[in-house]
Amino acid sequence: MTFAISSHLPAYDHRAGDGPALVFLHYWGGTARTWQPVIDRLPGRGTLSIDARGWGRSRELPGPYTLEQLACDTREVIADAGVTDYVLVGHSMGGKVAQLVAAARPAGLVGLVLVGPGPAKPASVVAPEYQDALSHAYDSDESTAAARDAILTATPLSDDVKAQVVADSRAGAPGARAEWPLHGIAQDITREARDIEVPVLVIAGEHDQVEPAEVLRDNLLPYLDCADLRVIPRSGHLIPLEAPADLALILQDAPFITGVGRGTSHRS
Repeated sequence: MTFAISSHLPAYDHRAGDGPALVFLHYWGGTARTWQPVIDRLPGRGTLSIDARGWGRSRELPGPYTLEQLACDTREVIADAGVTDYVLVGHSMGGKVAQLVAAARPAGLVGLVLVGPGPAKPASVVAPEYQDALSHAYDSDESTAAARDAILTATPLSDDVKAQVVADSRAGAPGARAEWPLHGIAQDITREARDIEVPVLVIAGEHDQVEPAEVLRDNLLPYLDCADLRVIPRSGHLIPLEAPADLALILQDAPFITGVGRGTSHRS
């Protein structure tokens, strides 16, 4: 495993292995280590997990923390790591960033896995009042734990993982913590999503309150030319932490990762 930290690029962990490599982008409040339970279940697979600008080991990198900047950072990290054949795996905020990266049709990208992603078209619930409330979710350890238990998850987490969720969310740079709820979550990227050419696998948690499966069906799938939707039973929004074994199994079997076949079109 290679660990890379620089003064201008987000920190990342790169593990050489079988390709295409899986490039992991985390949720608003997460870090690269959010993906570790999934990575641990993918022995031999090449992986690249990134601490987004403003989060984890990349906390001190200056803004902006916009979706466009995070997409630019992702492309630069992939190049810095020397990854040339890869699948983007983005969770929540990271899923919306992954859509922007894929829309630019970069060389080497063979597929896209969107895990409880921010949809291309913002959900109807995303109004100014909602955004303001969301921007305060990580104001204290207590509010973060309350959001974790009442909204983000539907299954029990270990005490260590519970503590990790709070620590990672609270440690984000103030600008990064504010950017997603006040701006990124409300950004309409339907035009960009229509430019995605690679096959897409969308994964929803059965009990996800943040990005429910029905929202993804209505606000994401119609804008993708080649997409399939899978629902993980019992899981809430923090699928990489709640259901890492189920998620790893889906990744192992995804046709564009194994090299067999393509997805089914759901564009309206």
